[in-house]
Amino acid sequence: MAGDALLREEVRWLLRGGNAHVGFKKAFADLPEALRGKKPRGLPYTPWQQVEHMRICQWDILDYIRNPKYVSLKWPEDYWPAPSPPAAGAWDKSIRGFQADLRILEGMAADASTDLLARVPGDPEGPSILHELLLVADHNAYHLGQLIVLRRLLGAWED
Repeated sequence: MAGDALLREEVRWLLRGGNAHVGFKKAFADLPEALRGKKPRGLPYTPWQQVEHMRICQWDILDYIRNPKYVSLKWPEDYWPAPSPPAAGAWDKSIRGFQADLRILEGMAADASTDLLARVPGDPEGPSILHELLLVADHNAYHLGQLIVLRRLLGAWED
């Protein structure tokens, strides 16, 4: 099953950000608290909205994969937070939640008992688990790119 092991490692690699992208930890590291709820001119979102949106979406996909009684959140209101963190500590809590859920998804990808080509439980006509794991990797890469643009416009990013 060398091919299966390689596929699982490739999926884990993508979930961690691959080599072509800035990783989650670096993208969110050392962002001054005063900038977390700042919206640069011409952009519709803040760094807080990016991190919390990523956490919510990733958690939602994880719930969809694991929960046969999954109920979808309402779009867009349940997926996009207010512009600023609601309380002290919300930023760090969101980052910890994102990282914890990402570790679970990576574990699913690595676990040989996870049939990556099986349909998501509870959705026999839906996508495969592999599809959902790749969707997480793609969605995270997209929003990390947006965050780097935000940070550049806010003067908080160095190459």
